Amino acid sequence: MNLDILTTYLNDHLAGSVSALELLDRLTRISQGTEREKMFVALRAEIKEDQEALKRLLGGLGGKESKARKVAAWLTEKVGAVKLEVDDAGNGQLRLLEALETLGLGIQGKMGLWRALGAASSRVPELRQLDFSQLERRAREQFDRVEAQHLEVARTAFGP
Repeated sequence: MNLDILTTYLNDHLAGSVSALELLDRLTRISQGTEREKMFVALRAEIKEDQEALKRLLGGLGGKESKARKVAAWLTEKVGAVKLEVDDAGNGQLRLLEALETLGLGIQGKMGLWRALGAASSRVPELRQLDFSQLERRAREQFDRVEAQHLEVARTAFGP
């Protein structure tokens, strides 16, 4: 097993989860008092659980969390937030649309992570501590919820 490649891969996805949680915090704030806020709060809790599973897996492999990657992910999300603020001089629909799109892309990446780790688990016994099929199913459900919101916002943003 090439532990360096695997821990780098896990750390990249761990950094992605940092960005996702920051993005969800922002989405929750801008959706305060709406049904969408409840969806973001629930989704954040699930993604936090996924992040903890990644941390346990990384630790179980003897890998260390990359603070530099996590800081870079945090900064990247903040720069993205500024970009969205500048681009959307209107009612916030473009900002929300693009934030949902970004979140959906991240969740699709997480689905790929779980599939890749599930495939590798046949050759890397240390990976067998997680149920990757279940994690992939949950990620698909997360994506479906985000995509439903994404399409709803698109109808509003681009409609008359």
